[in-house]
Amino acid sequence: MVEIKTDTALEAMREAGRVVAHALAAARAAAAVGVRLRALDAAARAVLDEAGARSPFLGYRPSFAPTPFPGVLCVSVNDAVAHGIPDDYRLRDGDLVSVDCGAELDGWTGDAAISFIVGTPRPADLELIAATQQALDAGIAAATVGHRVGDISHAIDTIARKAACGMPSDFGGHGIGRRMHEDPHVPNRGRPGRGFPLRHGLALAIEPMLMAGGRDKYRTDGDGWTLRTIDGSRAAHIEHTIAVTADGPRVLTLP
Repeated sequence: MVEIKTDTALEAMREAGRVVAHALAAARAAAAVGVRLRALDAAARAVLDEAGARSPFLGYRPSFAPTPFPGVLCVSVNDAVAHGIPDDYRLRDGDLVSVDCGAELDGWTGDAAISFIVGTPRPADLELIAATQQALDAGIAAATVGHRVGDISHAIDTIARKAACGMPSDFGGHGIGRRMHEDPHVPNRGRPGRGFPLRHGLALAIEPMLMAGGRDKYRTDGDGWTLRTIDGSRAAHIEHTIAVTADGPRVLTLP
């Protein structure tokens, strides 16, 4: 069932989204050559604790996972597409890092992700991140009253294909609100004019994941969580929680 949020609920989600933005900023600020991924998780955890927010990631165990997720962040490095576990890996010069974070505050949830380079960037990595951001921007722009979920999917897919990037076909965005994952599913590819109709008050997490090698296949690490490109190419993941409103899409996960 799809829940349409009241304006009051959207304001509460905006506050949860603000916490997410601050946690992501703290994680990015902590990232440097030689720093362990655990340190990024600790930085984000401190932000959530200070805000009185709960992590919807910590302890989360969907049907595909062999164990509950152990962190408040997903930290995915280089060929990791998503769901990377923040462990003792030390960041190296030129690493491409994608960080995904959620926060639940006063019963409402926000979810967002960023991608960035540690140290010296490769031009190809910067292009990949830029294409992922463009795909997200296009998806958000399509999230208007009167459109459908397929219009968001098609907008994302158009940018990804233009950049010759692959995307994991069975992962995408989702509804969000009282829980991190709600209906409707928001695929990163689809046909315009199809899918759930977009109405004022619909809250969605839109999250393109682009893989530089151009292939859509991926593999899952032995940890049961981390998704990696099948060919070892690099990946980027950028996400915002947004609200569909009569005045246009509103991003809820800004500082």
